[in-house]
Amino acid sequence: MIGRRILVVEDEPVLVRALTDALVARGCEVISALDGERGLELALERRPQLILLDIMLPRVNGFEICRAIRARGDDMPILMLTAKGQEEDIVLGLNLGADDYITKPFRIGELVARVNALLRRSSVREETICRFGPFELNRSAHKLFRSGREIDLTAKEFSVLEFFATRPGRALTRDDILNHVWGHSVVVTPRSIDRCVKTLRAKIETDSSQPTYVHTIRNVGYRFEPGD
Repeated sequence: MIGRRILVVEDEPVLVRALTDALVARGCEVISALDGERGLELALERRPQLILLDIMLPRVNGFEICRAIRARGDDMPILMLTAKGQEEDIVLGLNLGADDYITKPFRIGELVARVNALLRRSSVREETICRFGPFELNRSAHKLFRSGREIDLTAKEFSVLEFFATRPGRALTRDDILNHVWGHSVVVTPRSIDRCVKTLRAKIETDSSQPTYVHTIRNVGYRFEPGD
């Protein structure tokens, strides 16, 4: 985290101060905005390595900020700060390109851990080889190996696993997965991703009922955890 620039867009000054103090203490450079308009300006001008983004903001809300950032092609991690009972808002934010969310009230330690994980993993997408547990996903060869032995995957299973493995720790909605793997023009239902995940788990999980890697997020989608 040392030396990373983080933008905090939040309209509660007390929370902004608490987040700023915690992140500065860990070596980060922190810039902040109390309204969405200023937050969007700072995001586009200062190019932070990560954004902590509240949804309900004066002037410009968090959804519009997220949409504008992704429309420019910027891919810095965005961690949404949400209130309890905002499930539909969470799904919308993730579909607009947010990487993860944390629900208020939260512990500063938990948020710092989420921030650290997103920063650490933000460069994984560029890697040709993705490793998790005893597995090695070779993206260029389009193959999965377990302890050196190839695991047979269908084309869709490989695409789903690649999508997961290059976005570790992120909350991924079913719509987001379907759009990236099946494409916007293909008419399928969310059950397609659930069926594919079920068969994929059977091949990579020791116990599909208690998965180590592909975790279900109730009413949202999935999260891939590669472990250490």
